[in-house]
Amino acid sequence: MAEALLSIRNLSTKVGEKQILKNISLDIGKGETHVLMGPNGAGKSTLGYTLMGSPEYEIMGGNIVFEGTDITNDDADKRAKQGIFLSFQEPLEVPGVSLESFIRSSMQQVTGQKVKLLAFTKELEKNMDILKMAHSYAERDLNVGFSGGEKKKSEILQLLMLKPKLAILDETDSGLDVDACRIVSAGIAEYMKACGGSLLIITHSTRILESLTVDKTHIMVKGNLVHTGDGKLIEKINAEGFDQFIPQEIKDQERKEKLAAAAKAAMDAIKNSVKKEDLQ
Repeated sequence: MAEALLSIRNLSTKVGEKQILKNISLDIGKGETHVLMGPNGAGKSTLGYTLMGSPEYEIMGGNIVFEGTDITNDDADKRAKQGIFLSFQEPLEVPGVSLESFIRSSMQQVTGQKVKLLAFTKELEKNMDILKMAHSYAERDLNVGFSGGEKKKSEILQLLMLKPKLAILDETDSGLDVDACRIVSAGIAEYMKACGGSLLIITHSTRILESLTVDKTHIMVKGNLVHTGDGKLIEKINAEGFDQFIPQEIKDQERKEKLAAAAKAAMDAIKNSVKKEDLQ
């Protein structure tokens, strides 16, 4: 395995009183591409936001080490300066701030250096050409009035400009048609070629992976990392689904939860019926 860039050990997190991640351990080497897959509600996005330092997700135990430094308690802005990038599943709209000025400001914040305007503009336009984005988008308010595909392209444009050491891409392919997905995939491949960074791609689809070489594939179910394989595991998932990888104890627990929810719904219906009769 390549030298570890990111090491996660026994990471558990919660939102409010609900535990989401359960003792996750994972290593990503320098220059590696890892794919994280799993059913809806598995906790995949939670892992991405936790690694980025979102305050919404409280770490219950375990630690996160990036380039040999424990960043478990670091704020998101510090992690960004250390070289971690997170693309959003639903990119935010920011009225009054142009795409160009947002990227330029982000670069200055991350590097701590003033950006030279001419060189910045040339690189920005070159990367927009890779993503087949009209240069006029640079002057438009960030993501305001952008289509779903253009929003995702603007995320990859930020990736290409910021050149992070680790990019976490949270369902960047969702909502993209075949052509847009192919363009975004090529943009991600260009990032890997340009700076040799590492990728953690959270996805339900495999279209975005067509321009990439996948080193490891991980399956997450109910906040548990239940299986890890190489790139060929993706083909098996596409052909046969996730069920074969889900441990029996997780299936049993899910069945109990469904039965408990059904029983509660039945009791609530009976109570509501009794209340209506009392009111008549």
